[in-house]
Amino acid sequence: MPHAAMIVAAALFLLPGAASAQNANSQSTNGREKAPEGARAYIMWPSNGTTISGGKLWVRMGLQNMGIAPAGIRKEDTGHHHLLVDTDLATYDEPIPNTKQSLHFGGGQTEVRLELPPGRHTLQMILGDADHVPHDPPIMSQKITIIVP
Repeated sequence: MPHAAMIVAAALFLLPGAASAQNANSQSTNGREKAPEGARAYIMWPSNGTTISGGKLWVRMGLQNMGIAPAGIRKEDTGHHHLLVDTDLATYDEPIPNTKQSLHFGGGQTEVRLELPPGRHTLQMILGDADHVPHDPPIMSQKITIIVP
């Protein structure tokens, strides 16, 4: 029985170290969460150059080699979508702002209904971690342009 107690004690001693090692491996040198290799974000609909009559559309966002987790939930190799409408991010080292041009989907949503005024518009999806900070390197779709006549 003493041998079993020593094994349990050793396991309990090692667990915190194992958890710290996992957290250290998931952080980059700049403090952002590392993006797993092969991770890719994309806009499923609309496609680049689409004309949207009336300006009402569904945007469907996709993700490959990662999972979706709601904002505030820390789980390695996950994040949640943000949609940039007619804007770019100023920095990747801070939380993505929550504005009319930078939409947050912290509940884990993968699509959104938009209504855009006439004109040319750009859309780009970027993944944020539990705190809305882009991964390192950023996981983002190509920027697409749509036209509302």
